[in-house]
This record gives sequence, C-alpha cells and structure tokens, in this order.
Amino acid sequence: MRKLTIIGGGFAGLTAAITAAEAGAKVTVYEAHRTPGGRARTAEGPYLINEGPHALYNGGPHWTWLKQRGLIGPLASLPPAEALRFRIHRDGALRRTPPLGLLRQARRTAAEAPVDVDFRTWVTGLAGERTARVAAAYSAVALFHHDPGSLSARFVQERLHRAACLPPEAHYIRGGWGRLIERMVARAWEMGVRIETGARVDTLPLGEGPVVVATALPAAARLIGDPSLTWESGRTVLFDLALGTRKGDPFVVSDLDAPGWIERYTAQDPSLAPAGQQLIQAQLPIGPDASKADGVAHAERLLDLGFPGWRERTVWRREAVSQGRTGAVDRPGTTWRDRPAVDRGDGVYLVGDQVAAPGVLAEVSFTSAIEAVSLAVRTELLDLKRA
Repeated sequence: MRKLTIIGGGFAGLTAAITAAEAGAKVTVYEAHRTPGGRARTAEGPYLINEGPHALYNGGPHWTWLKQRGLIGPLASLPPAEALRFRIHRDGALRRTPPLGLLRQARRTAAEAPVDVDFRTWVTGLAGERTARVAAAYSAVALFHHDPGSLSARFVQERLHRAACLPPEAHYIRGGWGRLIERMVARAWEMGVRIETGARVDTLPLGEGPVVVATALPAAARLIGDPSLTWESGRTVLFDLALGTRKGDPFVVSDLDAPGWIERYTAQDPSLAPAGQQLIQAQLPIGPDASKADGVAHAERLLDLGFPGWRERTVWRREAVSQGRTGAVDRPGTTWRDRPAVDRGDGVYLVGDQVAAPGVLAEVSFTSAIEAVSLAVRTELLDLKRA
C-alpha cells in the first residue's frame, strides 16, 4: 500500500496509522481538534481526567499489540489496602461482599449465553430474578447502558465475565490515558506518519488511495453520505469530583440496585490530582426520558452513603451527559457482525467502537482499525496483481 489517508486521530485512527506505516504506507492523519486523542484525551490542568472512566483490559488483543511496541508505559498499581475498600450498594445499604449469585453468574463465559434472548430472561431462568437484576446492574460498568437486562445475553455476559474476573483484567495508565496517546503519537511520527491537527475534513479524498474514517458514527455517516450508518449506544451521566482527602473513603462503589459506578481514581494513581485531594469519577447510565439531574441525584445518593462530608470537601466538580459515545450495545438477535461494516467499498473503511468488530469497549476500535488496514493492504495487492 503506497498511501493511506485517515480521518480522525483518536485511539482507532492512531492504531490504523501505526499499523499502516509498519506495512510501508505513506500515512496522513487529519484530526479536527488541536490535539490527537479523541475520547482518550486527558484534560489539561490540575485534574487529569478523561471523558468518563477509562481502563485498559489485559485480556484483549490491543494489550498485546501495545505491549509489543512498548506503548503501554507505567501502570498505576492499586495498594492492597485500597482493594479492600470495594463497596457494593445493595438493598439501599453499602456492603463489603457481592451476592454469591452474582459471583457464580460472572464465572460463566460468553459462549454459554444465547444471542437471541435478553440477558434478564436468560439469567432469571438459570438463577432467579434477583441474580438477574444484580448481574445486569454490575455489568453496566462495561456497558454504560441504563437497562443491561434488555440487551443480548451473549453481549452482556461477555462484559460481565471480563469485568468481574479475578485477577482483574482492568489496568490503569499512570497519568491518564493521554499518556498512552502521547506514546502512540510519538510512535506514529517515528514511523513517518504525517499528523495534521486542526484539520477538519468535510469531503472524502477519493481517488488518492484508501481512506479510513475514524470518527464517531454520526460524523462518519455525514462524511460518507450514508444515513444508514447507525447503531445503538448508551446514554450516561459523567460526574467528576475532586475532594479533600479523607482516610477511609471507598475505592469503588458499585450500585446493584440500579446501574451506577463510582471510582476513586487517585487510590491507584495519586498524580491525577494535587496533593491533599482525591479524584473521583462516576458514570450513571440514564434512560432516554431521564435528565442529567436524575443521574447527578443518583450519584449524590451513593456519595452520601460512601463518602461522608463529601459536599464540604468538594473543591471541584464537573457534570456532563454522554450520548452515543460509549460504544455499541447489541439487542437480542444481533451480534457485532450486524453493526456497520468496516469495508464501505470504493477504498473507504470505517473504524471505531460502534462498527462490525469484536471486543469490549476500546478493543472494538482497535480490532476494527487492524481489520481496515488489513483489508486495504489486501485490496492493494490484488489490484497490483491485476495490473
């Protein structure tokens, strides 16, 4: 492949750029913002936050790919004492241990779950309605959806199994995900990739070699001119807080009464906030008719239980609603193969976290990027053979 154009410099776009450059292509990346990274950017300033909780799962293919290239970098480790401060919200109270039924359900693999039945119905038949409810709520940490029980059992079980496995698959980049992006950008530059920032593209550069569209799905639909490029995603309130440090605050509060997750990120990485402060990030999925205020109220109820005096200790807070930006969710009867295809024809390829590629969370972006470059190289080779 002689030339490849990539529109979008987020995690998927940078993965495609590095992969194509390693294959010998001349790569140009156009990024509309002043810095690459997309949703993996880490905010500038005293609080090193991302757009919602971010973790790197070591059970996925992108872990090996990043590690082979020395891109993972230092990881933030959780002290054993902090790991013991994992709290479960169940039946209106905070508890130290999860229900036994949840642990048993989490051990099941995705292959045991049906595609064409919803998660709630499937688990209820196996273990009862109560286990189905708490298992669905816990799985929301890797779903960002207000009603996981209504989704495909296969889809939800894969995320539940991986989110609850021991030892944990989730790892955290020291200094925030922006450090990972910085290393990926540096690697791309070393490989000769040209990265144009502040460069918004409104028309596909057809006829100049393959094009990889690595934007959010709505932007890709406008750029490609195909309104059928849609897929369901979650709707989540993101609630970030900086609090004065207090000994004994929990590391995590996982809500099993309704999907919700609060995590104290400075438990594993104190560098994310100034000395004497701790950074907390929460995600509270909300339904289509709920408001941001509903999600914030949910978070505040959990904070009241787990973080005594948090209002008086608050030195900074931020609230937002993330809609259609948390990855694909699959309804009963569908799998990742039913999502918008990577190959759009005429040398155009689509990558991101809502396309037809396997994986959990950011793994979908990674897998689709590798697939797009592989298809582009294969097409180029076939064209050369024909010539």
